[in-house]
Amino acid sequence: MSVEQRLHADEIVSMNPGVMHGTPCFTSTRVPVQTLLDYIEEGDSIDDFLADFPGVKREQATGLLALAQECLLESMSSR
Repeated sequence: MSVEQRLHADEIVSMNPGVMHGTPCFTSTRVPVQTLLDYIEEGDSIDDFLADFPGVKREQATGLLALAQECLLESMSSR
């Protein structure tokens, strides 16, 4: 995903006490981001996840993984 196409973090993930008790969810959905991580952990693809949760946009799913990568790299470089 190019820089111009990248979503802002708030377009990917939101936390609202009134939605799933504040669990981080994909923005404008009730789908917890943990669900995508669980799919990946089980060996399922992003396509499998998106087929089961059509309210989540591909850009949100890939954006979440890009944010996770950035956070990991930042934490590793600050050691």
